[in-house]
Amino acid sequence: MTLTVSDPDSLGFHGPLLDRIPAFIKAKYLDTGLMPHAALLIGRGDEIAHLSLQGEARPGQPLTEDAIFRIASMTKPVTSVAFMQLVEQGKVALADPVHRYLPEWKDMGVFVSGGGDQPFITRPPASPMRIIDLLRHTSGLTYSFQERTPVDAAYRKLGFERFDGGDIDHFIASLAKIPLQFDPGTSWNYSVSTDVLGAIIERISGQSLAEYFQQHIFDPLGMEDTHFALPAEKIDRATDSYSFDPKAKMKPYDSGADTAWAKTIGYFSGGGGLMSTLSDYHLFCRMLLNDGQLDGARIIGRKTLELMTSNHLPGGGDLTQHSKALFSEAENAGAGFGLGFATTIDNAATAIPGSTGDFYWGGMFSTAFFVDPVEDVIMIFMTQLMPSSTYPIRREIKTMLYAALD
Repeated sequence: MTLTVSDPDSLGFHGPLLDRIPAFIKAKYLDTGLMPHAALLIGRGDEIAHLSLQGEARPGQPLTEDAIFRIASMTKPVTSVAFMQLVEQGKVALADPVHRYLPEWKDMGVFVSGGGDQPFITRPPASPMRIIDLLRHTSGLTYSFQERTPVDAAYRKLGFERFDGGDIDHFIASLAKIPLQFDPGTSWNYSVSTDVLGAIIERISGQSLAEYFQQHIFDPLGMEDTHFALPAEKIDRATDSYSFDPKAKMKPYDSGADTAWAKTIGYFSGGGGLMSTLSDYHLFCRMLLNDGQLDGARIIGRKTLELMTSNHLPGGGDLTQHSKALFSEAENAGAGFGLGFATTIDNAATAIPGSTGDFYWGGMFSTAFFVDPVEDVIMIFMTQLMPSSTYPIRREIKTMLYAALD
């Protein structure tokens, strides 16, 4: 789909101030070799106020608007919306215990001691893990890359690589052998919770996650270039990806020409498996901005989306109060967490221009998006450098974007 850019001034932006953003990105990140490329889309309502494409998708190949990026954890909002469709249909409830759908998990305990060469000692959880805990990351699960606790280490030892051929049932059975880090519902920890939601979607719907997404989200929205496994005819549009290196600035991670995202995968990762384009993710964000519908296609109910973008952290607190994660995509004060999105609950506390009530997330390759229903604004940023915490580019873009609002 060709992206059409409108006059930014007619959309309430000051054009020259928007133009400062790609110039800033080029000077600070591209010319210095800190990032390989940068794609930025800023929308207001259903229109696009700014589109910039800089750098090379691959050596000698300029970045184009149909480039396909690994969006990693920007998959999570898609999975969460898909799951809430099942909630709307009465097939599952947020208060249901998770073991109702994953009976393998009925006897999971909470970590007390052990790990490494010693057996785990556990205790029963104070209350069972509920579906809502998976959506808001209060499940007691974790990620292997957190590297803080013996539970994290157990995740690394088992390995959960979606490219290794292990299927989703093996993934769920493996998790059942590892204790929870804390009592469900008491703390926030960035985790594989959304992958687990994907497994439950498959069990309830009887479809693979890829099939479910295609039928219920991608086809209705016209998202033609969003895939778990990239088709062969689209590999030439896949961007190279890199990881930060303190000496070389960045080193190759996964090449577009031979990307692992085009190979056979063991399971569809609802937490981080998708590749997508600016255009496709813009359609998804427009749907969110339009109360769950777009161009006649109703994806999610208005009140359901309102529930999803409300803060669900215990006691109404923010992530700085409840997070036990070494890493998250939302580390500022004033950030709450809903059902699949972070949400700003106190904009003054974030120390970044914006709106209380905006919602957002990002991915490990430094991709990011936010939707601001107050100002009717969408921002999507794509690049391919991991980890996402390497540079403050998301904060910088958001600050400069709001400075350009008339």
